[in-house]
Amino acid sequence: MTVMYDRYKELSSACVSDALKGLNNMNVLIKPMKEEYRISGPAFTVKMPANDNLVVLKGIGMAKPGDILIVDAKGHEHNAVAGHFVIGMAKTLGLSGVVIDGTIRDIVGIKALDFPVFCKGATVAASVKTGTGEVNVPVTCGGVVVNPGDIIVGDADGVVSVPKERAEEVLAAAQQKEQKDKERAKAVLGNGEAARCYIERAVESSRI
Repeated sequence: MTVMYDRYKELSSACVSDALKGLNNMNVLIKPMKEEYRISGPAFTVKMPANDNLVVLKGIGMAKPGDILIVDAKGHEHNAVAGHFVIGMAKTLGLSGVVIDGTIRDIVGIKALDFPVFCKGATVAASVKTGTGEVNVPVTCGGVVVNPGDIIVGDADGVVSVPKERAEEVLAAAQQKEQKDKERAKAVLGNGEAARCYIERAVESSRI
């Protein structure tokens, strides 16, 4: 499976999304803290109530190196799911990244870790630690159902979840889409006549 994750990491999230017909894209507000971040790996899921992040620590401790921690924080934005120290432990234990349907804090410190974090933004308010929540269960993150082991792909455009049972099929379709996009760009971009012909064909075929 490691080879498959590497192959997914070579693809853009846009091509993976196209292969899934746009059905598994997370909320557009969930973006990387740095544009250069790219992630690909198996989901380790965490379901937490708003404002109670103790279960996030449990998830980090249970996840395997290479896993991507998926945190279903119900989109809550006022209280941070994690700060610099918690994210630093995720990096220390070898996780490949963290995706949060919510916010973080200590934004400067987290960026300094140079570790892929995707979330809805930053806040100053902390969460409490009372101990509710679940790990390694189906969750909804950014409006998308994610099961443990599903393949998560993310880059500057956003995050896509690939159902693990469709991994090979979606990979092949995404690779084909990316190859076609490269060939089209090579043939058309920088060539005025080719660009006009492409536009004319596209307009004619859609009859607008």
